[in-house]
Amino acid sequence: MRNTSLLKPLFTLIFISILFASCKSASGINSNTRNRNHLADEIIHSASENIGVPYKYAGTTKAGFDCSGLVFTTFNQFDIKLPRSSYEQAKIGTDLGKNVSKAQKGDLIFFKTNNRNRINHVGIIVNTKDDELQFIHASTSRGVIISSTKEAYYEKAFAQLNRILP
Repeated sequence: MRNTSLLKPLFTLIFISILFASCKSASGINSNTRNRNHLADEIIHSASENIGVPYKYAGTTKAGFDCSGLVFTTFNQFDIKLPRSSYEQAKIGTDLGKNVSKAQKGDLIFFKTNNRNRINHVGIIVNTKDDELQFIHASTSRGVIISSTKEAYYEKAFAQLNRILP
């Protein structure tokens, strides 16, 4: 005859182990989300410290930024290495297309401005609200500012979103 007195405690121990393991993996997901959101907030804060800095072609300092220079310099402060041009930056990360509902703070937003057929402008998403995205970028005419995809110029030129942060 088998000794079943040991099976019940063994099954209980296995059940409890599985229960704790599944709780731990779920908390890891929440932890990753919290870490991503925290990093996105830090990136946005860092970029926002440059609001009002003038536009400067090929600029990467507080003396002046161009759009990709602002993104390049900001992400580099957090050891996230990106290419220097907006065109090359658009090839990095996860391409979300133009799906505004998937956009999150810290994502990159790309544009094809002045009727160009390739990406030539980039910003960092700072806020999402329904179908509107607000982003920080270096405008040739106004320097580092926050703009919206609801502005006609950017609505027309909007090309894609990319997720860089994990």
